Amino acid sequence: MCGRFIDPNLRGGETELSELKIDPFARRFNIKPTEEVLILGRRPEQARMARWWLVPSWHRGTLAEWKATTFNARIEDAATKPSFKGAWKYGRCLIPAGGYYEWTGTAGAKQPHVILPAGNAETLYFAGLCSLWQDLMTCTILTRAATPEVAAVHSRMPVILSPDEREDWLSGREGPDLGAGARLRHHPVARFGIRDDGPELIEPIEA
Repeated sequence: MCGRFIDPNLRGGETELSELKIDPFARRFNIKPTEEVLILGRRPEQARMARWWLVPSWHRGTLAEWKATTFNARIEDAATKPSFKGAWKYGRCLIPAGGYYEWTGTAGAKQPHVILPAGNAETLYFAGLCSLWQDLMTCTILTRAATPEVAAVHSRMPVILSPDEREDWLSGREGPDLGAGARLRHHPVARFGIRDDGPELIEPIEA
């Protein structure tokens, strides 16, 4: 799963914030479900902010009445799940990230780890689904079985797309191995709270 992640550093990268036609925002290192995140469509002009916790368009109650846990969706069965199947057909998107976190250990002594791009890449592109509920854009991050690089930290991981896979995903095509080639590195970081933020959150500590 993916329950916390990091804003991408889009300044100076392959996509500049100025190209996205959205207001600049301070980079966050501790994004939580229900917060606004950047999503990308097939062209940069389709970039927008969305609430990270998908609400399907057919939901007729209030936002508070939507109780299902839909900030992640399993890629293996999202196409057939009532909460996600509409977005699977019509709401594919990319969710850029600088990295994400997972925890190991037992309750009360959880050790956070940050998972970052390997090599020279600065940005990960998660496969996402978005859904317009009333006037609110919402989204979810798709997950898959973890690759060997991160399986020791968690059994699941976001579906992280290569450049070729990004276009395939947005075009409606997919394959059973989407995200299998993601190159990642990880290290333990200091424990942090729900309100903590800043680049110090990703600094390595001794395991």
